[in-house]
Amino acid sequence: MEPNLFKYIWHHSKREQIAILSLVLISLPFYYMSLNLPKNIVNQGIQGSGFEGPGSTQKFLYLELPYDEALFGETVVLLDGIELEQLDFLMALSLVFLVLVIVNGLFKFIINTSKGRMGERMLRRLRYELADRVLRFPIPHLRKVKQAETATMIKDEVEPLGGFIGDAFVSPAFLGGQALTALAFILAQSVWLGLVAVAIIAIQSYLIPKLRVRILELGRERQLTARQLAGRIGELVEGGVVIHAHDTSNLERADVSHRLGHIFRIRYEIFQRKFFVKFLNNFLAQLTPFVFYAGGGVLALRGHLDIGALVAVIAAYKDLPGPIKELIDWDQRRNDVQIKYDQVVMQFQPDGMLDPALQDPEAVGDGKLEGTIRLSNAGILDEAGNGLVEQVSLDIEIGEKIAIVGDSRSGKEHLGILLAGLQSPSVGSVRLNGKDLAELPEALRGRRLSYSDQQAYLFPMSLRENLLYGLKHKPLRRTEKSPDPEKAAFDESESRRTGNTTMDIEADWVDYAAAGVKDAEGLEERIIELLGLMDLESDIYRWGLTGRIDDTRHPEIAAEVLELRALLPEQLAARDAEDLVVNFDADAYNHNASLGENLLFGSAARRDFEPDRLADNEILLDTLKETDLLDRVYRMGLEIARTMVEIFADLPPGHPFFTQYSFIDADQLPAYQALVTRADANGIDALEAVDLIQLRQLPFDYVEARHRLGLIDEEVEKKVILARAKLAEAVEEQAPGAVAFHHAERYNPAASLLDNVLFGRVAYGQAKAEETVTGIVSDLLDTRGLHNMVLAAGLEYEAGLGGQRLSPAQRQKFAMVRALLRKPDLLVLNQALSALDRNSQADLAVRILESLQDQGVIWTLQQVGRVEVFDRVIVMQGGRLVEEGRYEDLNRPGTALHAFLAAE
Repeated sequence: MEPNLFKYIWHHSKREQIAILSLVLISLPFYYMSLNLPKNIVNQGIQGSGFEGPGSTQKFLYLELPYDEALFGETVVLLDGIELEQLDFLMALSLVFLVLVIVNGLFKFIINTSKGRMGERMLRRLRYELADRVLRFPIPHLRKVKQAETATMIKDEVEPLGGFIGDAFVSPAFLGGQALTALAFILAQSVWLGLVAVAIIAIQSYLIPKLRVRILELGRERQLTARQLAGRIGELVEGGVVIHAHDTSNLERADVSHRLGHIFRIRYEIFQRKFFVKFLNNFLAQLTPFVFYAGGGVLALRGHLDIGALVAVIAAYKDLPGPIKELIDWDQRRNDVQIKYDQVVMQFQPDGMLDPALQDPEAVGDGKLEGTIRLSNAGILDEAGNGLVEQVSLDIEIGEKIAIVGDSRSGKEHLGILLAGLQSPSVGSVRLNGKDLAELPEALRGRRLSYSDQQAYLFPMSLRENLLYGLKHKPLRRTEKSPDPEKAAFDESESRRTGNTTMDIEADWVDYAAAGVKDAEGLEERIIELLGLMDLESDIYRWGLTGRIDDTRHPEIAAEVLELRALLPEQLAARDAEDLVVNFDADAYNHNASLGENLLFGSAARRDFEPDRLADNEILLDTLKETDLLDRVYRMGLEIARTMVEIFADLPPGHPFFTQYSFIDADQLPAYQALVTRADANGIDALEAVDLIQLRQLPFDYVEARHRLGLIDEEVEKKVILARAKLAEAVEEQAPGAVAFHHAERYNPAASLLDNVLFGRVAYGQAKAEETVTGIVSDLLDTRGLHNMVLAAGLEYEAGLGGQRLSPAQRQKFAMVRALLRKPDLLVLNQALSALDRNSQADLAVRILESLQDQGVIWTLQQVGRVEVFDRVIVMQGGRLVEEGRYEDLNRPGTALHAFLAAE
């Protein structure tokens, strides 16, 4: 990156800078006229200078060429003007002053808007460039850089640069031009007053920046400590489990307190110095008016300066401190943002940055990996110079099936990274057909070579999007989401101006050919095939039953589900299980559903109608008041709280009964115990609003058939059914579409697939009721050929941040499916199934190898397992290759492989 901020700004915005600077120059004559006009208004318009008698006139808008007699020997009149009397002359001058105010204001508006737009464009460019650099960080640097610090720098630390970039050249030109214009005007009126103004401004310009040097140093230190704090907070989040497991939360609190204390001391010193400088600056700024009033008054009294000129000088100086102060502030900002820019440049240009040409999506070459990977004395050194992999020499044919084994300190993991081309060796070389493997274009390696490791990172999006991630290399087809041509043209123009990519994120990026299929239907079949290969089908099916189907996109599926809903009672009866499902009935209370579900009688299509938000939903609360149910809800809440306190008060916080039966978390129990005590002492009507909020949060999750507290009697049922109807009317009127209501003849798009088939709730208290009902529903779906549709719904399951909603084994399996989906020429698996047990790893290894008949595999194994299914075995110890060959040749007493097998 360009180390000098001003060169970076000028290089990328010189055309816009020149245009705005030209506008600044054009504005200065108008500014000068606005300074000179008050003198004419006072002297001629008000005091009547030049109007010697009644009816006398002067020419308005009379204009001569400056220095005309010196140049041409005679007066050159540019504008003859209009004869006006004194009053008309005053009004005309005042009108011109008003016009100049408007003109100068328009200049400022256009200049500020233009530089603001330019600053935002440059900020966009800079952020994109930094994000682009993150994508080109070498793997070793990615492993040691702190995510929170990097994100903070791109998001927050470069933000001030955007505001300054527009001011970098324009502000000193605009403010300096205004200040020089005002000074020139003052000097033209009185040399002595002008010299006083120049002297004080010189003192300000020299002294204030000197005093601010220490403030800038403290600012740099504050920024570094704040960034380190952000990184430390990120570590607290990532290491939360370890902190709780080792009871080190107080140690971390002390560390955070120490860091905050250091930041406080820095900021306090900054405040002291900053406000002293501000005091000094204000004092010097106010000293000049004192001189003007005193000295200018003396000059006016002695006839050396007319009153109009004095008024104009004072008015001109009144405008002068603003630009001078802003110029001084600009200089401080310049130093501050240069420091920020220097730090960003330092952090975002590590050694070993990938060449941008390697990430060109069109640099595919012949589109196939083949030949021999040759390692010649290849090694990787850590930061301390220790060898992680040492002097490995080896030839691997792309089509071979290779197993790499060794203990945790053998260096096998780092060897896997070398063979995937994700890192260049510190010494030696790794080449494919004579070319450095790590320097092959990513468009080739990323499409023809798949890599998966034990980290198995999944992005916080659906499982389907995670699986398709490896097929998205460039936009291939326009979609309905693509913007209209006019908007697309604008976006593309702005992207080009700011150095951003012009590739359309809304386009269809999925490369079907890379997966060996022709279209989306074929891709779906391929995904389901791989899910079966990796033993993920049952997990996906379970998530699919609890997922949703969009009936507008798949009306035929919705129709099938409604037919299955009608067939379900018959199937339940055939298995003597008709009592296991209690259907929804608009005229009846369902004791196996919660109070909230009974009131809503539908599924939330908007967040404020979700079960955890019902207690704060104004539409629902108004309905409860109208139907005389709100008071009953409060009393139900009190009864639930009282019961929970009595039952769970003596249980430890981690007891499983809290999860299974309690409405209240263990840490909330003391607060509810105090609430119950207050209610018993003073009555529920005496409780405060905050207590009532706590009480009404409890009953909406109450299920009579499950909790059996006897809170739902016949009177409550009738009121709930009445409130249900009124709530539906209120929702349709005030929040249409917020709730998808239950109808026996309609598909509910906001409900899960399973709920749509059941159209009710599984009965509580029946042995294996949920398992039995789910099995019957699954059989019905399968008989109608909807098995794959359920799997498709399951693929919409959200993986969570880093895939945290999945188990480690599930994450690794999904990462494996993502790697296999691309049909690579070479598959590098770096302990990719380490979360599975030994037998599961071995079984999957055999099945995966059988499915990859024509493709190469390099598999770094967590456990030795069934290495006999591989063509060759490589054994690593202490970072060195100790032996390699066929399993039959190495599996004999005295070999390293035999020792590993015996140890397992």
